Amino acid sequence: MALNYIWIFFFVIAFVIALVKLILFGNTEVFPELVNSTFDMAKTGFEISIGLTGVLTFWSGIMKIGEKGGIVNIVSRLIGPFFNKLFPELGKNHPAYGPMMLNFAANMLGLDNAATPMGLQAMKEMQESNPNKEVASNAQIMFLVLNASGLCLIPIAIMVYRAQMGAADPSDIFLPIMLATFFANMTGLISVSIIQKINLLDRTVLAYLLGTLGFIALLIWSMSHMTEHQISLFSKLASNIILFSLILFFILLGVKSRINVYETFIDGAKEGFNTAVRIIPYLVAILVAIGVFRASGAMDFLVAGIKWVFDSLGINSEFVAALPTALMKPLSGSGSRGMMIDAMKMYGADSFIGKLSCTVQGVSDTTFFILALYFGSVGVKKTRHAVACALLADFVGMIAAILIGYLFFH
Repeated sequence: MALNYIWIFFFVIAFVIALVKLILFGNTEVFPELVNSTFDMAKTGFEISIGLTGVLTFWSGIMKIGEKGGIVNIVSRLIGPFFNKLFPELGKNHPAYGPMMLNFAANMLGLDNAATPMGLQAMKEMQESNPNKEVASNAQIMFLVLNASGLCLIPIAIMVYRAQMGAADPSDIFLPIMLATFFANMTGLISVSIIQKINLLDRTVLAYLLGTLGFIALLIWSMSHMTEHQISLFSKLASNIILFSLILFFILLGVKSRINVYETFIDGAKEGFNTAVRIIPYLVAILVAIGVFRASGAMDFLVAGIKWVFDSLGINSEFVAALPTALMKPLSGSGSRGMMIDAMKMYGADSFIGKLSCTVQGVSDTTFFILALYFGSVGVKKTRHAVACALLADFVGMIAAILIGYLFFH
């Protein structure tokens, strides 16, 4: 239901602003730009879906091998007690736990291509036990919000962009991103837990959370003693070694379980292909709405309004120049990436705005894209509190990124 209102809101606001521009300012190009954006974003949505087809087909096949090989039992023994507390309605040894854990691990390592199909597989498994197929279950909402506010340990892509833009130390945004995204992730977890009445003070939950925090602290400490080249090399090698090791591990697990690995892969791959085709309408719908919202100039008006408010209150508004990246991130990953690059071009990669734009880019994931992709893949239409909790996590992450940016870079 929330996506329905948001979708309508984008179109209505875009039309109103375009009409004002035409009548008051005589801008005759605004409506052609709106219409062109619908074609461009519809094409983009289709191309993204097609681009996902191969990856989703392959990883769905690999996940099917792992599922029949017993990966769920292995994962359940490792993190079952923790997941049983966060996802009580799924019970023990639910088949969603395997792809769910692998999705979180892939996101932490910045392995987007692997994280997406694993996330879609987890959503599909949860949908099997969802009593109302059109309404998001508690487990699906918790999983989606944690994804949207995902904790990325190694923002290698952003560091690469900074290097390309001539930053003296491309990795200087590593720690700020880590801290800001941690706040976003915890906000998402806490907000969903409050609504779903999940006890986060349970000893099991605290043990896993503190253990994760300790691992993150150790990783930060280790990487803080590395050079830029060492960080880049470590990230590249670790990510790819882990990814290929997973593939091989699943295959060997299937061999050990004496299943027909090839036929099992084909069965899973067929399911992945069907999922990729099924999500096309959902992606096209949300991306077209985002496109017209951007093309109308609504984002520019919003940023200008925020700047005016802070200037009126006598508060430093230097951070406002980085807001387009932050405000675009929940709407469009490529759009926010473009805003980040534009900020570095305009102000310099090593400027306060350049570094702050990179920090807010790495805080959370593309919320509306994930909502459309994950819920659309299983036919969920009523999202309940998913949107509110995900956007709250985005907001806290953005505020944390700005404050941390002032602390580290100003």
